[in-house]
Amino acid sequence: MGLEMIEAGWLSILPPLIAITLALISKEVYSSLFLGIFSGMCVYCFCSGGNILQAVTYVFDMMAAKIGENGYMIIFLVLLGSLVVIVTRSGGSDAYGQWAGRRIKNKASAKLATAVLGLMIFVDDGFNCLTVGTVMRPITDKCRISREKLAYLLDATAAPVCIIAPISSWAVAVASEVEEAGGLNAFVRTIPYNLYAILTIIMVFFLSVTDFDFGPMEKAEAGRREVKSEEKEANKKKGTILDLVLPVATLIVCAILGMAYVGGFFEGKSFAEAIGENPTAGLTLGTFAALTVALILYLPRRIMSLKEFMNGVIDGIKTMIPALTILILAWALGGVCREMIGTGFFVSDFVRGARLPFGVLPAIVFAVAAFLSFSMGTAWGTFGILLPIVSMMCVGDEGAAVLIPALGATLAGSVYGDHCSPISDTTILASTGAQCEHLRHVETQLPYATLVAAVCFFGYLVAGFSRNPWITIISSVLLLFAAFGAMLYRHKRGKISIGKNEPYADSFCDRAE
Repeated sequence: MGLEMIEAGWLSILPPLIAITLALISKEVYSSLFLGIFSGMCVYCFCSGGNILQAVTYVFDMMAAKIGENGYMIIFLVLLGSLVVIVTRSGGSDAYGQWAGRRIKNKASAKLATAVLGLMIFVDDGFNCLTVGTVMRPITDKCRISREKLAYLLDATAAPVCIIAPISSWAVAVASEVEEAGGLNAFVRTIPYNLYAILTIIMVFFLSVTDFDFGPMEKAEAGRREVKSEEKEANKKKGTILDLVLPVATLIVCAILGMAYVGGFFEGKSFAEAIGENPTAGLTLGTFAALTVALILYLPRRIMSLKEFMNGVIDGIKTMIPALTILILAWALGGVCREMIGTGFFVSDFVRGARLPFGVLPAIVFAVAAFLSFSMGTAWGTFGILLPIVSMMCVGDEGAAVLIPALGATLAGSVYGDHCSPISDTTILASTGAQCEHLRHVETQLPYATLVAAVCFFGYLVAGFSRNPWITIISSVLLLFAAFGAMLYRHKRGKISIGKNEPYADSFCDRAE
């Protein structure tokens, strides 16, 4: 926007707090985000001698700027929405669901299949959420797994997987921020200390195997949804498994090749550097290739006419409008906080000025990163601010001993805040991939994410004093399962059911439909 950042002090944390609080209270995310942006612009204008009319103008200037900066992401999302609708209407999703249904016998296996697929697609978190959601949603629907649970599985195997994968857009971003500490080698060394990612993945598999649920998620699973009418209409089509698998396989392969091409892999850059250069441009190329393959696959076989195909493209774009609206507002709010009123710098200066003992530094850094990421809705923005500061704080022999645990805690806190923030793009894309109401996803996921975060905080106290990754991981895993055991004991009279994975037989499918 061309405006200079100001130091707004404690007022800099007001806009994200307003947006998040209003969203959680009112259950209406659009107006909450807009009021958060507007309040941030008012802070900026009043602190710099402007007026309320300028604040209103700056709101739309910021939104326009963020649309321009994220143009590839917008194009990718509308193309992917079109692909999802077209594949569904071809009957390919239903054919795949029937094929998988003969092999996936119960809820546990459906959830495990979702988790495993999420672990396999580790290149980019948004790509992970939307692709896995597209493939697994028909199956989880027929197994009567709630959309809220599917959204959690998508979200919990997106950023947590990407942040511990050495070959991902996240790894490149982190490595670039810790060059002085060793770059990519330093990132690899933080993996054992990224407790939130490790424990979240463990929790996903535990919840999938045991059918254990608590909080709002338990109520969501008790009122499992039925298959939507659009999916019933797909049953009338003559699509085959190939009509789903071939476009999705094309999407995955061409997206990876596209990221490598756009990033300069074929011009001499390493693969890891290339895929982190401009991943959304590569994803856009991959999605366009998948749509082209679908067109070639469906039209000659008369699965659908050209008019039906193009109607599907337009309807797919329409399905993405709510998600795009939330994303644009969230991007604008993040831009206000990072670029205009200095929210990140206010929090980071507070941490730097606290002069904390080195033994508790990882735990404190984790908490601060979590708060900052939750407030701004961005893990990348958070660790981009905090990683250099943490590196500067860990000087001397004692500081160097906790450098890697503190860097791991920064990444973990950033992912936790991003994971459960209602203004995070990953959270938005997970609810979009599951076709779940956004704030329902936030509400049902928050207790799960916060339980893991609480365990992580104590784990980082252990890390700060033991400075041993194995002691840290083992003690954290034991504490997580102790928390599970305590909840099971408290609900042992039937408030939580475990192991009752319903069979996925034909009669069960009939009831679901």
